[in-house]
Amino acid sequence: MATISDLPEDVLVELLSLLPARDLLRACRLVCSQWRDVVDLATLWKRKCQREGFYVQSLDRSIADWKVFYLLCKLKRNLIKNPRAEENFTHWKLDQNGGDMWKIEDLPGPLGKELPDSEVHKYFVTSFGPCFKSQLITLQEEGYWNELMDEKRPEIVVKDWYAARFDCGCRYELRVRLLSENYIVLEEFCPEPVVIEQWSDAMWREISHTFSNYPAGVRYIWFQHGGQDTQFWAGWYGIRVTNSSITIGPQTLKANEDTI
Repeated sequence: MATISDLPEDVLVELLSLLPARDLLRACRLVCSQWRDVVDLATLWKRKCQREGFYVQSLDRSIADWKVFYLLCKLKRNLIKNPRAEENFTHWKLDQNGGDMWKIEDLPGPLGKELPDSEVHKYFVTSFGPCFKSQLITLQEEGYWNELMDEKRPEIVVKDWYAARFDCGCRYELRVRLLSENYIVLEEFCPEPVVIEQWSDAMWREISHTFSNYPAGVRYIWFQHGGQDTQFWAGWYGIRVTNSSITIGPQTLKANEDTI
């Protein structure tokens, strides 16, 4: 009597590629040596990438491990919580809350401009004293296991949006750290502060940075941004920030590019 084990390998690959990755790795791979070998095939994970829209033909030659590529694509999402001020200050630690303190306003705000992303409706705004807020991301809690971070070193992409209001100058600062289990700084992105003069165009600008080939041992990512106005006016005339993001994904050919 024929069984599923008698199926040709290509048919078995097609069938198993329909199953969730968790089932493949935790159950199917343990059934027998034949299933283990099939689950380990690059063709199976490449097929899953094709099924779920992660496959790009131009990447064929640059992907060393299709299983890791699939898992990273599946995990990829914004690790910053409440990046658009839709939940007040939930998930943010207010490290400094100077002047009249942090505030949330609706776009475009007084003497401001709309953000290019029409899905963003709110932003955080600083005052005349230093205002900084941060988040600490625990990678294991987000599904990124230690061996993955140490051996594959997936790209960590940081993005943030900032803007001034037309009638007041302000200062913007960003600091992102990759931390070890003991909170030792393994790598840091800390660009020079951006100072925007009074009577600017009030346009929203994006800053981005990609961490790649960083040291082994990264267990946390610490993100902090903020600033203040440069004319010390009472109220909320300082830098505006929103739509922050940290994503982790497969290596690409565009690593180590910073844009401001």
